[in-house]
Amino acid sequence: MRKHISIQPESDKPQSGKFSIKKVLTIAILFVLLMGTVGVMASSNRVRTVKILLSSGYEMNVVTTSTKVEDILKENHIIVFDGESVTPDVKSDLSDNSTITIKKGENITIAQEQEFSPEEILKSYQSVIEKIVTEQVEIPFKTTTKEVANGSQNTQNQVVQAGVNGVKEIKYRVRYQNGNQISKDVISEKVIKEPVDKIIEVRAKVTSRSSVVRTGSKTWTYSEDDMNLLYAITCQESGSSYEGALAVITCAANRAEKRGSDPLSEYKRKNQFCYTIDSYWKKYLNGKVPSFVKDAVKDALNGKRNHNFYSFRSTWTGVKGVNIGGNVYF
Repeated sequence: MRKHISIQPESDKPQSGKFSIKKVLTIAILFVLLMGTVGVMASSNRVRTVKILLSSGYEMNVVTTSTKVEDILKENHIIVFDGESVTPDVKSDLSDNSTITIKKGENITIAQEQEFSPEEILKSYQSVIEKIVTEQVEIPFKTTTKEVANGSQNTQNQVVQAGVNGVKEIKYRVRYQNGNQISKDVISEKVIKEPVDKIIEVRAKVTSRSSVVRTGSKTWTYSEDDMNLLYAITCQESGSSYEGALAVITCAANRAEKRGSDPLSEYKRKNQFCYTIDSYWKKYLNGKVPSFVKDAVKDALNGKRNHNFYSFRSTWTGVKGVNIGGNVYF
C-alpha cells in the first residue's frame, strides 16, 4: 500500500534576495545621519594653525584642534591680564590660519558727559582735505661794496646800484581737517625773478682799526681782528651763499639781543658754534672769505635779519625746521 506524501509550496517563506522599499529608505536615512555625524566630528577635530600676537610684541604660531579663542589661549598657558583686550572675542570660533591679537588697554579718562548736536558730530568726522597751494616769497638782495681808486675827490660812499628783491615761487601740499591746517610740505621751488645786488662805492679812507656797529639801541665795537674772526666763523658754518651766511650771523645776533651780549661772544660760547668745537674756521682768517660773507656779517651787525630763530643744525641731522643755506633753523 503506497503512502502519499503532500509537499507544501514554499511561497510563504521569505526570499533573501529581495528588500522592501521601507527597508531601503530606512538604511538610506541611517547612512546620511551617520555621514553627517562623521563629518562634524572630522571638522571639529581638524588641525588648525593659529598665530597669536601678544601685547609684549612677541609672536607665536600654534597648531591646535580647538576652535574657540579661549580654549586655544588656555592650551598655550596664555593669561589675559586686566586691561588687555583680545581680538577676536574669547568666545569666538576660529578657522585655519587665523590670528589672535592681545593688546594692552589704554588709560581711559572719564569726562563729564556733554551733549553734541548732529552737525557737531558730523563735523568731527570730516575727512582730511588736501590742497596744492602756490606762494610767492621775496628773495632778499645782496649788498656788495666796491672800493674806489684813491685819487677820487669824493669822500662819501655812494649807492651806484639799488638793490631789488627777487621772487621765488614755492608750491606746497597742504592738508586740512575740520578747517584746521595739519601739515604743509614743500613740493617744489622755482625762482621767478632773480634779485639785483645793491652796490655801494666806498670812497672814505679807513683810518681806524676798529668798527663801531649800532643795532637799534645797542652799540657793538669790534677791532679788525674781531671782524676777521666773525667772518671766519660765519664762513665755516655756512659760506656757500649770502643767505646762508646771513642766517648764521642772524642766529648769533638774535641770541645776543636776547641775552644782552654781542654776536662774537655768542660765537665763542662753548659747544654752540664751530669756534669751540673744531679749528677748521681758522683757514678763513685774514680775509680768506668770499666777499658776500663779509657783506652778510656787516648787514646783520647793522640790523638786517632773515629769520627769528636761535638755533640751527646741518640738514643731514634730519631735524625739522626752515632750511637756509644748508642749515635747518628752529
